[in-house]
Amino acid sequence: MSSWLVVLFCAIALGVGVLAGRLSRRDPEPLEPEGPVVPPDALIVAIESGAAALFVGSEDDVLDATEPARVMGLARGTRVASPRLLDLVRSVRRTGLADHATVERPGSTTTAPANLAVSVAPLLDGIVVVLARDISEERRIDESRRDFVTNISHELKTPIGAIGLLSEAVEKASDDPEMVIRFANRMQKESARLAELVQQIITLSRLQSDDPLREAKAIDVSAVVRRAVDRLAATAKARKVALTVADREPGEVLGDGAQLTDAIANLIANAIAYSHEGARVAVTCARRTNGDDEVVEIAVTDNGIGIGEDDTERIFDRFYRVDPDRSRASGGTGLGLSIVKLVAEAHGGSVSVWSKVGSGSTFTFKVPAWIPVESPSSPAHDNHQEAAS
Repeated sequence: MSSWLVVLFCAIALGVGVLAGRLSRRDPEPLEPEGPVVPPDALIVAIESGAAALFVGSEDDVLDATEPARVMGLARGTRVASPRLLDLVRSVRRTGLADHATVERPGSTTTAPANLAVSVAPLLDGIVVVLARDISEERRIDESRRDFVTNISHELKTPIGAIGLLSEAVEKASDDPEMVIRFANRMQKESARLAELVQQIITLSRLQSDDPLREAKAIDVSAVVRRAVDRLAATAKARKVALTVADREPGEVLGDGAQLTDAIANLIANAIAYSHEGARVAVTCARRTNGDDEVVEIAVTDNGIGIGEDDTERIFDRFYRVDPDRSRASGGTGLGLSIVKLVAEAHGGSVSVWSKVGSGSTFTFKVPAWIPVESPSSPAHDNHQEAAS
């Protein structure tokens, strides 16, 4: 059971306990302050649990609120911020029955729009307690998953449909060997594209569930770049694109070597796909100082067709293609750059792009550099101690 529901039950139980105590006491009631007061035990439970709790009085005034509730924007001064939430509070006070709902909170100068799952329950003297949980991220993930499934279905239909049509064409052209060979070649291309798409989907799914830093190892970045370049050397040669490497001894990073190699290979493959014959693709890896931190930068630069400003904002979205026809012709799936972004973020880094139409693009992949911690018995430590003495 989640903590906010526990708080709700505790608050109700405490309220009932206070009421039962009042009815059972024989001594005269002490003077109480005018107006409803939040049961102190209920407030303590809410604060200690860290819940976003709001206590609303009989006149719809906010009697008290925990800090998370204030940060969440449930109250504005002494008033409930959301009209929908206020209606729910009034309904619960009128019926005396707890209720649950999802409330959309509009954005303000200090808060972004959000979807809140709220539970509302009556306490004593017309006081109503509201417990809220921000479910905006959960909804965003659900919507992303739905969009992903929709896009996958659409993308898979294209090669599958093409293979079906081509197989029919082969059957009808059985007496024409030349046409059979032509259609068979097309089928092989579509099959290869389908296989690549399925593999990319599997890779993307694995990246979303795996944490490369959970069992991270020190990875030689120069070796990662060499493997990625070797993987694309034949493709670059076939497209008559010059592929060069400038290795400035970037050192090591912590993470998953296979994932990093896939990410850099995707950047190189993308650069080759959007370059003309005779173009150049340069891969540079170096260690940089970024404030107090050290990062490893791997830059992939081409002098190809470039990317427009509107496209650069969406270039890392799944299935997004700057030029769909060119991407499909080169076997692109629209998932390569989204995989690069996932790998970078999973390793605590980032990926960015600079581009100009007609001039080319530079994709920069950054991850934190690994700095080994010297043990007291290491040679470097011993040398330092000798120098100090």
